[in-house]
Amino acid sequence: MIIAPSVLTADLADLGNACREAVDAGINWMHLDIMDGNFVPNLTFGPPVIAKLREALGDGPIFDAHLMIENAEESFQQYIDAGCNHISVHVEAVTHLHRCVAAIREGGATAGVTINPGTPIDAVLEVLTEIDLVLVMSVNPGYGGQSFIPTVEGKVRRLKEAIDAQVAAGGRPVQIQIDGGVKAHNIAMLREWGASNCVVGSGLFNDSASVADNLAIIHSALE
Repeated sequence: MIIAPSVLTADLADLGNACREAVDAGINWMHLDIMDGNFVPNLTFGPPVIAKLREALGDGPIFDAHLMIENAEESFQQYIDAGCNHISVHVEAVTHLHRCVAAIREGGATAGVTINPGTPIDAVLEVLTEIDLVLVMSVNPGYGGQSFIPTVEGKVRRLKEAIDAQVAAGGRPVQIQIDGGVKAHNIAMLREWGASNCVVGSGLFNDSASVADNLAIIHSALE
């Protein structure tokens, strides 16, 4: 299981050091929630902040950019140039999904597709052979601290079946990432459903314990 901390829940006034703490604890994925105030109601950060974070952390950690923006087809290359290794775009916000995914890969990053809790997985299945990751939102995107939506289970299980069949036929493996309400108490269940990558926010970055201690709790839950 890959644990990808959501940097949006870290101390934004000291983001470089907060993310360095996560890297020092053994984490090598950083989940970057990019919001534009249009596709989702919140507004976060963009390529200049990511470039500075990359400069602070070096080339080691994978920067996993979740683009919750309306112009992902036009702007994804800015995020790759800023240091992102992976780009996930929303089915609901991209008009030409096949073309966008191909362009991301040609631009130098791995490509993912994101679906909201109320979105069927059919569109994802159409591009499954072309992508590296499916991000299943288990909360509605835009704000942190929401409760996990358990009805995404059927969606995750269907995706796992489709990916397993694709791999059995000689096709590419695809990660299933879940984002929203992931904690130590439910992460083992998500793995059983088929998730191989979980975005964790306040379960890692909080004032009650260090990232290393919180990560140890999550690893213990997975064992």
